[in-house]
Amino acid sequence: MNLKHLLLILLSSTCFAQNGDFPSAKVDAIVKNIQLPAIPAYQINILKLGAKGDSVTDNKKAFDKAMALCKKNNGGTIIVPKGVYKINGPIHFVSNVNLKIEKEAKIKFSDNSKDYLPLVLTSWEGTMLYNYSPLIYANNCSNIAITGEGTIDGEGGKSWKTFKAKENEGKNRSRDMNHNNIPLNERKFGEGYFLRPQMIQFLNCKNILVENIRIENSPFWCLHLLKSESITIRGISYKSLNHNNDGIDPEYAKDVLIENVTFDNGDDNVAIKAGRDHEGRANVATPSQNIVIRNCNFKGLHGVVIGSEMSAGVQNVFVENCKTVGYLKRGIYLKTNADRGGYIKNIFVQNIQLDQVEDCLYITANYHGEGKGYQSEISNVYFSNITCNKASESGIVIQGFADKKIKNISLKNIEIKEAKNALSNENAENVLMTDVFIGQKAGVPTAVSKH
Repeated sequence: MNLKHLLLILLSSTCFAQNGDFPSAKVDAIVKNIQLPAIPAYQINILKLGAKGDSVTDNKKAFDKAMALCKKNNGGTIIVPKGVYKINGPIHFVSNVNLKIEKEAKIKFSDNSKDYLPLVLTSWEGTMLYNYSPLIYANNCSNIAITGEGTIDGEGGKSWKTFKAKENEGKNRSRDMNHNNIPLNERKFGEGYFLRPQMIQFLNCKNILVENIRIENSPFWCLHLLKSESITIRGISYKSLNHNNDGIDPEYAKDVLIENVTFDNGDDNVAIKAGRDHEGRANVATPSQNIVIRNCNFKGLHGVVIGSEMSAGVQNVFVENCKTVGYLKRGIYLKTNADRGGYIKNIFVQNIQLDQVEDCLYITANYHGEGKGYQSEISNVYFSNITCNKASESGIVIQGFADKKIKNISLKNIEIKEAKNALSNENAENVLMTDVFIGQKAGVPTAVSKH
C-alpha cells in the first residue's frame, strides 16, 4: 500500500470518528424550522351543538357540525368539556382547527366497522389504498391540532381485535397490488378484507400539533404521520395494548419533533417508516427525514424502530435523553430486508437508559431473512452514552450482507451490564468502538503466578 492510499484511509476514518459527536446544532435547526399551527380565535363548545357526554348518546352529528362551523369561520377551536362522548364514526378535520379535549373529557369511538365507511384514501403497512376511515382523519389540511388533557379511546379491544386473525387475504392483496403497480383507484378494501384503521392519521398535512392528550385502546397504529411535515408531538401519554398498537409512525414524513411522550404500547413506541417495496422505491423523493425524538419514556415492544417499511429511505434521525420503564424487547432497532431497497443513514442516538431488554442495539439488513434483489444501504449510525441493565439475548447485533455491507457504525460509551451474547457483528465495515463494556468491566490484568 502506498503512502497516498494510507493517508486517504486515515483521513476517512478520522472524519468518521469526528462526525460521531451528536450534532446538536442540526437538531436545533430542525426544531426551529417546525411551525406550530396558527388557529383563529373562533371557538365552539360541543355542548352548544347538542352533544351529550353521557357515554351513550351518539355525538357524530354534533362533531361534524362543529367542524363545519369551523370551516365556515376559516378555522377555530372545538372545545370538548368534561364527560364521555361516544361517536359512531370518524372525525374528519378541516384546516385551521384545534380539537381541544379538556381534562376529564373522553372521546370514545364506536367499534362497528360500518361506521367508518365510505372508504378514504389511506395507507396500510406501507401501501397506499382505500380503506376504512381512520377514527380521526385529516387529508390535505394545514394548521391542525389535538390538544388538552383529555382522552381518546379507540375501543380497539373488542370487535376490531378479531380482525387480526382474518387480515391475511387483505394484507396479501395489498402487497400484490404494490408489487404489481396496480392503479391506486383500483385498490379498494374495507368490508370483507379486515384491515383495521389507524386511530389518528394525518395525510398530506402540515403544521400539526398533538399535545398532552392520552391515547387508549387503538384498533391499529395509534398516531400515523403520513406524507406530512412540520409536526410537533409532545406531552402525550398512552395505554394502548392491542395488536399492532405502534405509538407514533412517521411515514414519508419530515421535520418532526417528538418529545416528553410517555409510551405504554402493545407494539413499537416510535416506528419510522417510508413506504414498502415497489411503491416506496418509486417515492425516493419523499424519504422520512429530520426527525427528533427526545425526553421520552419507553414502554412496549421496541423503543425506537426504523423500518421495516422504509423503501423510500430514512435519514437524519436524532434520538436523545430517553429511558425505559420496565421491559422492552429491543431498545433501538434498525430493520430492513432484501425486498425493501432504500437506505437508512445519518442516525444519531445518545443518552439512553435501558433497563431489561432482549436485545439492546440491533441493526439488521436481513429482517426475517426475506426478499431478494433490493438490499438496503445502512450507513452512518452513531450510538453514544447508552446504558442497559440486562440483555437476555444480545447486547449489540449488526447484520449486513457479504455483498452489501453495513458501513460506518460508531459505538461510544456503551455499558451493557449483563448479556447472554455480547456482540454479533457480521458483514459490516468501519465499526468504531470506544469505551464499550458488555458484562463486567475488566480491571488491571493480574500477573502470571509461578509455581
